[in-house]
Parts: sequence; C-alpha cells; structure tokens
Amino acid sequence: MKNPLARIPEFGQSIWLDYIKRSFTEGGELKKLIDEDDLRGVTSNPAIFEEAIAHSNDYDDTLAELSKENLSPQEAFLKIAIEDVQTAADLFKDVYEKTDGLDGYVSLEVSPGLALDTEGSIKEARSSWATLNRKNVMIKIPGTEPGLPAIKQLISEGININVTLLFSLERYRAVAETYVDGLEERAAKGEPVDRVASVASFFLSRIDTAIDPLLDKAAEDDHRHATVAKQLKGKIAIASARDAYSIYKEVFESERFKALAAKGAKPQRLLWASTGVKNKDYPDLMYMEALIGPDTVNTVPKDTLNAYRDHGDPASRLEDGLEEARYQLYQLDDVLGINLNDITKQLEEEGIQKFVKPFDSLMKVIEEKSKQVSK
Repeated sequence: MKNPLARIPEFGQSIWLDYIKRSFTEGGELKKLIDEDDLRGVTSNPAIFEEAIAHSNDYDDTLAELSKENLSPQEAFLKIAIEDVQTAADLFKDVYEKTDGLDGYVSLEVSPGLALDTEGSIKEARSSWATLNRKNVMIKIPGTEPGLPAIKQLISEGININVTLLFSLERYRAVAETYVDGLEERAAKGEPVDRVASVASFFLSRIDTAIDPLLDKAAEDDHRHATVAKQLKGKIAIASARDAYSIYKEVFESERFKALAAKGAKPQRLLWASTGVKNKDYPDLMYMEALIGPDTVNTVPKDTLNAYRDHGDPASRLEDGLEEARYQLYQLDDVLGINLNDITKQLEEEGIQKFVKPFDSLMKVIEEKSKQVSK
C-alpha cells in the first residue's frame, strides 16, 4: 500500500523536493525518494546551496580541484551547482520520460544579484541552460517586473523556466500571461512548443508570517473587528493560493491558450513554494493538505516531506471554498484596511535579499574553503 506522500499524484499534484546536496544525490537517498515516494522533481536556491557547501565536507575535493583553475568564487560555485543539478536531473530522467515531459525537473536559479537585471538574467540563463545540457532542467528567474521580459524571451527560445518569488495575485497573472506571450512568439517563428516547460512558484508561509502580526494589531486597535482579525490568522496565504488557481484556470482554459495547446503546448503549472509551516501553533501540514489539486506542483523541504509521509491525509481540496477565500481577502483589505498588495511587494523585496545574503556568505565560504583545501 502506498504511503500518504506517494498517493498525492493520484489527485493530480506532483511533489518536488526543495533541497539538494552532493551526498544526497550521489549516496542513493534521492533515488530512494523517487522509487518509494514518487518524488517528481527538485528545486534549489542560493540558500540551499549555502547550507550544503558551508556546512558539509561534500565539496572539499571538488573545491581542491577547482582551486587549481584560478576561478572566482562565483565561477567555482556555478561549476559545483551545475554538476549537482546534472546528477539530480539524470536520476529523474525516467520520471521525465514516463510523464512525457510533465515532471522530472531540477531547477537552478540565476545569481540573486540579477533579480532586477533583465539582460543579465537572460545571459546567465542561456549560459546555464547550455552548460547543463539536459532537457529536464529549469532555470529559476524571479518574477520581478524586470524578470518578466527575461521570462518571455527565454520561453520563446525554448528554455524551461521556473518563475520564482511570486507573492501577489496581480504579479502571478502577469507571469502566466508572459508565459503565453513567449509561447506565441516561439510558435510564430515556426519553432515547436510541445517541449517547453514552466512552473510559477507561488510562496505561501511568508505571506502569513507577514500578515499575522498585522492581524494581531488590528484586533487590539479596533475591538469592533477583533473577531474578524482573529479568524483571518493563518488563512490569507491559502486564500491567495486558491484565488491564484482560479486565475490559472482562466488563463489556461482560454481560447487563446487552446490554440497553443493544439500545437502541444503545456500549461505553466502553479507550484506551491514556502510550504513548510513556520508558526508552531498551526498544523504542520496545513499548506500541503489544503492545496492538493489537479495540475499543480508542491515543492517541500525535507522535514515537511517526512512529516507528510508519516501522517498526511491526501485528498483534492484546492478548489474547496473559493468564495470563502475571496471573502477573506475582501475582509483583509476592505474591513481591516490591510493592503495585501503593499505586503506582497515588501515580501518580494525581502525575498531577493534573503537569497542575496546567503549567496554573499557562500562566496566567502568558497573562497576560504578553497584556500584551506589547496594547502
């Protein structure tokens, strides 16, 4: 009998893991998750690589070799990251083929400093895509305003894109439309669209983490709305996700996209990110349980993955309570005066910094470790 984690795909959702490390990919642990839990992909980011390289000896031999090439820390990091992503992608090759290119992807992010640099993102994404030389990889591009034209251009070139750092419904809609724009441009050139893959990574727990303190304050400041404020705690991220899914259906069930689907194009699936619960007062699996549904992906940290295998209860719940979700978003703004767009803009800015800081730290670690192992 399948464990709860392995049963999630029965409801149309793919589980990816938000984690990568050399001993994990080369030591058999990742292969075991693929075989036993039906794991279907891996995502990475600068913070994950910082943790892997700074806090293990997995990369000492590689750094010793790379130190002989007189590379910059960033060049050394890219070589390390590309090797890890290639190894993981090769383990997912069968998944990619069995799902006809729907799953089996491993994501590598462009340098965090490029989050607001359109041309820089395009250049690095092209370079990483060519160097990786795998069909089942995705290049992660933050869904910032400068990221949108980069995403369109790269999709038009047939490069698989994981659009990351999405918090707002307005920006998510823009990303979905940008993906369609890129496919239309590619089709207009006579290029095939049936093997272009993309996901839009919508972040969850950070929304509640930012909004919950504001709800506490609203309850204290205005007793007339205290009940509403308390009822909305821990609810806004899931409400936003449910509304985002309604946008997904609107865009990808449109006549416009059907013309591309007739040529083999796949929808850009919504991917739920930041699904580890940060508030210990909440159920540990609340984001996973609430958002299981067709044509979606959930990328989870290892602890959440293990918890779901242990006591998850899979069922299709994503489309439950859409009207209630929209009413909750209405209450947040119109009743309590908490502007979600302002908060999500702030979260995007903070999100960039949350990757820049570990990346900068990682560059120092690589520089120091390279000196140590080359002695």
